[in-house]
Amino acid sequence: MAEVAAAAAPPAAEPAKRRWPTGLILPSAVLWPLGVAPLVLLAIVSLAENVPGGSYVPGFEATHYLRLLEPRYAGVLFYSLWLSALVAVIAVTIGFPFTYFVTRQPRRVQVLWLVGLMTVLSLSEVLVAFAWQVLLSRNIGLSKILVVVGLLESPISLQPGFGAVLVALVYLVLPYTFLLFYPSLSRFDRSLTEAAGTMGAGPGQQFLTVVLPVMRIPIFGSLLLVFVYVLGAYVTPSQLGSPEHWTVSVYITDQVFTVYNLPFASAMAMALMVVSVALVLLSAKIGESKR
Repeated sequence: MAEVAAAAAPPAAEPAKRRWPTGLILPSAVLWPLGVAPLVLLAIVSLAENVPGGSYVPGFEATHYLRLLEPRYAGVLFYSLWLSALVAVIAVTIGFPFTYFVTRQPRRVQVLWLVGLMTVLSLSEVLVAFAWQVLLSRNIGLSKILVVVGLLESPISLQPGFGAVLVALVYLVLPYTFLLFYPSLSRFDRSLTEAAGTMGAGPGQQFLTVVLPVMRIPIFGSLLLVFVYVLGAYVTPSQLGSPEHWTVSVYITDQVFTVYNLPFASAMAMALMVVSVALVLLSAKIGESKR
């Protein structure tokens, strides 16, 4: 009887063969060389010997990397990292509650806010920096309003300076934080806050004890993305800041177009890329462990 049952049983299905995702491999095969080739060229130039006048001789020198250890350039790198972290924290601190408030409004109001923020994103960084230059100037702008209010005795120029760079960068990245938070907050389960409300939690306590813990992964990701974006900012620090407020990106451009030292500029770019990638990997590792 057992033999008949075994004979009548259908044959065991063969294990499915593993198929490689050709839809991902083929585009990667084209994009990887386009992304790796400039980095390889940058590494080669960073090890070359500088020739005055904007040229270089291929070689294998570490003098340009050793020069980055000087207090001047090490301080510029530290300042760039600190500025990027500060802008990211301020932008997320403002952008997250604002996005949460917008997602609690009717759909028509949300659409209006989205259209307005997309309009702001259509402006180039050059135009935004120029607008802030006018707004913070002495003759036309914010200082005139402060004089009328009585906070200043006479108009003064509020730029160049660290405050001008900080405010302009925060303004520049705020729309990005809104777009990063909006999908997650618009799908947020309101029954969680409603349950907290039935247990006696007020709106502020609901936001701090329910919304923030649930949204910690999007918050962490937004901090990371804004940090990397600001780390490569060039126009805003160069237009609204004095030389002591310049970031690494401004110094790289200065080495290329003013000093004509391509190997040292390449070494600075490589160091900036290595530091940013290391911070991203470390942050991703920390976020994974917390998850």
